[in-house]
Order: sequence, then structure tokens, then C-alpha cells
Amino acid sequence: MPNTQHIIKAVQAAWEHEPRINLHTHPVTIRYEDEVLTLEGEVQDIAAKKLCMELAIAVPGVTGIIDRLHVTPAVRIGDGAILTAVRDVLLQEPALQDCAVRVQNKGKVETIREATAPNSGVIELSVNEGVVLLDDHVPSLAKKRLAGVLAWWIPGSRDVINGMAVEPPEEDNDEELLDTVRLVLTRDPFVDADQIRISANHSVVTLEGLVINNVQRRAAENDAWFVFGVDKVVNKLKAQE
Repeated sequence: MPNTQHIIKAVQAAWEHEPRINLHTHPVTIRYEDEVLTLEGEVQDIAAKKLCMELAIAVPGVTGIIDRLHVTPAVRIGDGAILTAVRDVLLQEPALQDCAVRVQNKGKVETIREATAPNSGVIELSVNEGVVLLDDHVPSLAKKRLAGVLAWWIPGSRDVINGMAVEPPEEDNDEELLDTVRLVLTRDPFVDADQIRISANHSVVTLEGLVINNVQRRAAENDAWFVFGVDKVVNKLKAQE
């Protein structure tokens, strides 16, 4: 049985060597029991959240992770405002226009839009303390992933739990992942997707090309991190400024 303190120190050491994780400004609480780590805290961005989990699961003696990490939001707003914003962006997205949209609020579920066909999918949305939950089912991985990114883009979102099933089930692969990353970059008004080349290998996405400035460089990287199923992003984009 691995020593608890040894495991925790090994995880912290791995995090200290990753520049995108800042434990001094954003501390993370670690608990270890039965080879499972519980990670709790508010990290600086989506990259830090995913890297915390990736590095932790690689430590010998860790077989599972309970994720209670949230991301510091761009602004702190109420759950009602987040709910409305996510609802509206889902309704406005052309790729999701066939899906039914339901909102769960204060124990009640309201259907905002009916599905256009029996197999078009249903997105049920709720928000709790800035954490967006997407539930029910959609007909493709691409729709599941796109809905998740749209929820992440809402300024007050602290986390997105994308629990939607894909029906009928699809086998995931790097090409499927790439398609969604490309789509997300084209949807982001702050990114010139035409200037970015994307590749993927075993859920690791690499971005290459020339962008206008470092703001766009960071935005493109975050967009890729937001995509469900992306484990790591290698940002080789060069900024003109």
C-alpha cells in the first residue's frame, strides 16, 4: 500500500515542474484514499485543470481521480445569468438547431425548444455555483463537444460537466477530435482559424501557424483545451507582435 504523504508529495512535485500550474496563487487540496486522489480547488484556467489531472494520474500508486477542480471565471456572476447565457448560445448555434433544449432551474424542468425529429437529441442544462451541467443525449460526439465548449465560453462558468450520452454510440478517434477543434476555432470571433494548422495524436492536439498577437495565441490554445476528450495541447503558434 503506497504511503499517503509520499503520493501527495509526488503529485505536488509534478505540478511544481509545470509552468501552467501555479499552486502559490491557486492552491489545490489533495486527498488520497484507496489509490484514488480527490483534487479540490480553483485553478487559473482550463489548461491548469486538465494538466493537474493528467500529471496526477501518471503518479505510480494513483489509479483514479475524483475531480472537484474549478476554474477561476472571467467574471463572477449568478447562476441565473449563467443559465440564461448558456441557454441562449445553445439555441443560437446552427449545428445544434435540431436538438431540443431543456432548462432545469429550482427543481423544475422547462422545455425551451422541442427537437425537430425523434433522433435529434436533447440537451438538458442546469447551473450550480457556476458549474454548468449538460445532460441527456445528442446524436454525435461533435455536438456533445461543441455544446461543452459553448458552455465554457460563458464568462461566469467555473466548470462544465458534460454528461450527455451519444446515441447511437460513436467510436472516438483523433480525426473526430480534430473536426471539433477546427469547428470551435472557426466559431471563436477572437481567432483567425484560417491561419492555424491543427493535428492530433492520441488526444494530444498541436496548433501551428502565425497569429496576430499573444491574446489570439492564448485564445486558440484555450479553445482546444475546452474540447471534451483533449488531454493535452501543444501550442506552437507564433505571434506577430
